[in-house]
Amino acid sequence: MKTVWDRRAATVRDVYEALLERRKVAYTTVMTMMGILEQKGYLVKQAGERAHVYTPAEPRQNVVRGMVREFLNRVFDGSAKPLLMHLVEDERLTPEEIEEITRQAKGARRKRS
Repeated sequence: MKTVWDRRAATVRDVYEALLERRKVAYTTVMTMMGILEQKGYLVKQAGERAHVYTPAEPRQNVVRGMVREFLNRVFDGSAKPLLMHLVEDERLTPEEIEEITRQAKGARRKRS
């Protein structure tokens, strides 16, 4: 998705070549994943001159929100707390990031009240 967002439109080959710069991946794997992302409504496929061209179906923030919700539902039964606790305990969040999350949570709580 990041490659498609960055380029605004990409073929399977474009994404494959971008991923190869970071790690070894099979072309067919990229093709399969892009097909799944299209089926889920995250990408839109259009016929191009020589290959299908994929574009984001929605802005990045909307897609990330949907993917995070799907992940939370599948892995944490819809609860964000276990994920946040894991990130804190695994030291994936810096003290500054934890502070920012706390500020955001307090602000969201005030808005709901």
